[in-house]
Amino acid sequence: MTQTVFPPLDRDEELARLAAVTKNAQGAGFQVLGLVGAQAEGLLHMLPGGVRERLEKATVSALEYGFDAAKRSRGGRIPDGSDWLTRAVTLGTGAAGGFGGLGTALAELPVTTTVILRAIQAIADEHGFDPEKPEVRAACLRVFAAAGPLDDDDDTDLSFLTMRLTITGSTMQGLIAKVAPRLAIPLGQKVAAQMVPVIGAAAGAAINYVFTAYYQDMARVQFGLMRLAEQTGESVESLALQMKAKLAA
Repeated sequence: MTQTVFPPLDRDEELARLAAVTKNAQGAGFQVLGLVGAQAEGLLHMLPGGVRERLEKATVSALEYGFDAAKRSRGGRIPDGSDWLTRAVTLGTGAAGGFGGLGTALAELPVTTTVILRAIQAIADEHGFDPEKPEVRAACLRVFAAAGPLDDDDDTDLSFLTMRLTITGSTMQGLIAKVAPRLAIPLGQKVAAQMVPVIGAAAGAAINYVFTAYYQDMARVQFGLMRLAEQTGESVESLALQMKAKLAA
């Protein structure tokens, strides 16, 4: 991959910009909750007990399938789409997932996860990071450790920025095992929203659009901070804390 040369960034301006992107991402879920007429914490209780118990395993499978499929599609030189095109694709998969109730909602998880992971990899590339490198692959998965668009806790949204992910050998198993429990919560909320009678397809489309936009924004925060860290010599952890202060202000 050709090394991209980026112009110098104004540190404070870039932190303020990334704080604004984070704020936009954090406010994305309320339209979905309004559509399904539920509170975020109540969505998971709408799932049958057996599904809640299997959700983490389903999330691991979706991540395993999604990361490899996304990598193959980009390796095959299929052009990266725009943010809007990616959201339109997941809007369609979400509608299909919600149309048939629980069965189709669960079957749709790996497909949507693949599309979002592909977008995250493209955003890493956009910031000058090679998604083939182990540390960048870990950073792509770390984006999925963010709390999710239906969680209004700013701290859990931002905790993914400093989450330690140990790369084990040449596989992603260790990373996926750490990320899956966190991602299972928003994915469970998504599946529950798609099960709402009558409006399941509409809810599936809306929630997929919101989820995709959210993780695209958080990927830009993740890789924006990494690029700023490379330029300034500061740690991502330190820059994330400073960005959080700007977000609070």
